[in-house]
Amino acid sequence: MVIRLHKLGYNHTAVPVRGDQAKTAQHLPIIHIGFGNLDAWLLGTNHRVSPANYQGYLNEFVFRFNRRFWPMVGSDSVLKVAVQVESLTYRNFNKSAKTSSNPLESGEPVLTG
Repeated sequence: MVIRLHKLGYNHTAVPVRGDQAKTAQHLPIIHIGFGNLDAWLLGTNHRVSPANYQGYLNEFVFRFNRRFWPMVGSDSVLKVAVQVESLTYRNFNKSAKTSSNPLESGEPVLTG
């Protein structure tokens, strides 16, 4: 993964935190809240998420997460998308999750946003 990131122009610097809360808070101030929200959302809303559907669900979570402070903007965005594109069937959902843009182009689920 680090090699692929380097090819895309990113530098990876490992910071071992080894349970040190101060280092964790300094380098990843609220990341645990984000992943906790993702975990709770997947377990609560989508009881069974198969690996084949991870990218689609991550895309939806990022969409919702990025609009959490502006609920009407999210509704407006959903309405615009709904009238501008064809309806999405379950079969197409699986297909779009596999072919959605992935910055690492690895086929692995990626949380972006």
